[in-house]
Amino acid sequence: MKSKFFERLRNLRKEASMTQLDVAKTIGTTQRKISHWESGKIEPDIESLCKIADLFSVSVDYLIGRSDY
Repeated sequence: MKSKFFERLRNLRKEASMTQLDVAKTIGTTQRKISHWESGKIEPDIESLCKIADLFSVSVDYLIGRSDY
């Protein structure tokens, strides 16, 4: 999960012209966690994955690399 997730999160965030802090505030977490997720240091819990998927209108499967759409 980690390798696809961190790439996809970073790409989706940049495509939406959002900062890590913007994403953090929107989903109710910290900028530090977003930074750790994007660097692959830690992985998000399922609740956070769902919030990220909703924010960017993608599926959790897409975020974790189980689908390409």
